[in-house]
Amino acid sequence: MSKGLKIVTIGGGSSYTPELIEGFIKYHEELPVSEIWLVDIEAGKEKLEIVGDLARRMIEKAGVNIEVHLTLDRKKALKNADYVTTQLRVGQLAARALDEKIPLKHGVIGQETNGPGGLFKAFRTIPVILDIAREMEEVCPDAWLINFTNPAGMVTEAVLRHSNITKIIGLCNVPIGMERGVADLMGVEPSRVRIDFAGLNHMVYGLDVFVDGESVKDQIIKLITDPAKAVTMKNIHAMGWEPEFLKALNLFPCPYHNYYYKTGDVLAQELKDAENGETRAEVVQRLEAELFELYKDKDLAIKPPQLEERGGAYYSDAAVRLIRSMHTDKCDIQAVNTINQGSIEGIPYESAIETSCVITKDGPKPINVGKLPVAVRGLIQQIKSFERVAIEAAVTGNYDTALLALTINPLVPSDRVAKLILDEMLEAHKDYLPQFFEEKELQDNLS
Repeated sequence: MSKGLKIVTIGGGSSYTPELIEGFIKYHEELPVSEIWLVDIEAGKEKLEIVGDLARRMIEKAGVNIEVHLTLDRKKALKNADYVTTQLRVGQLAARALDEKIPLKHGVIGQETNGPGGLFKAFRTIPVILDIAREMEEVCPDAWLINFTNPAGMVTEAVLRHSNITKIIGLCNVPIGMERGVADLMGVEPSRVRIDFAGLNHMVYGLDVFVDGESVKDQIIKLITDPAKAVTMKNIHAMGWEPEFLKALNLFPCPYHNYYYKTGDVLAQELKDAENGETRAEVVQRLEAELFELYKDKDLAIKPPQLEERGGAYYSDAAVRLIRSMHTDKCDIQAVNTINQGSIEGIPYESAIETSCVITKDGPKPINVGKLPVAVRGLIQQIKSFERVAIEAAVTGNYDTALLALTINPLVPSDRVAKLILDEMLEAHKDYLPQFFEEKELQDNLS
């Protein structure tokens, strides 16, 4: 009898963890997980224990044989792991709130994975993920790293470029959310829907949309011009599209394209939300508090439906589906973040992309896309340039490189505004950015 799988989840005290546990329970026959190690840091110890207790109750109720271990010792947990999932938030939701509020003060969209907010989330996150990668090289070199942590595309590329880990996959719930959105619009089961995806994380397009193998892209493009039928997420306001624009684009945009094609509208909505104490970080802080109160209930032994109000709904479906397909060599098609390897022309071979892949026991195999439509090629290349420069700044802690990255981001209007935001956000996040504050020149630059 083959041994069961060891799963390690770093950021185990996350409110998303019960969804992941639900997935491993649901597919236990195909995916024989025997150990789940939930790992967190000292500041997250209380949440880790609450989530860990709920996970054990869920497993006991389901009657499956999975051991749950809780620890603050990351290296101990990683030893001999088969799959390592990362779902961490450096600085927790307080840092996210700053990422959203500070750019808004300067008339720029504040969002956790786009623009200045995405840049600073990368600055805080990438060094930590690279530390995890180095530990994996030492104690579980054959394990797959499945990263949920945003900005997932930049994190994936950083690991590919700055570690010896090649077995990394970035995972986002946007593609699965888009497929479910189409299923709802068409009144069919999600399993009947397939979208051909290509692009970058939070910059991915549906090249075509199928139900039962028949293209329904034109129908979907017509439907989503109506805000009431927009395919969006809990963390993004539903907005319709101009019919003529979508017809000319002839692609299925993802919810995050609102930030780039509707910049003024989104900024106005964010400013209004901020005035009312309704930035997404503030909303999520309230949701988190409610969820953890629910999780404490000793009679609760299922994932509560309220969890779907978080922006990361369907992560367990996406994550467990991916790991299950790899373990069983299913060779089905899923959209993940992986190394380009020539799949999309105009993006470096070694860069991370988000695209439809055949999922095998040896990992994802990108389906060849070739040239992207000219209407979106430039925007994708600009975002990739931003990501590359941002990663360099995150790793080196170089102020000038950070300013360059922020200035070339399409959501930032000028180098002057970029510098104002950069200086304020560096100071605000100082405790989580040692790589920048080790430079002697920094204080001069901030003056």
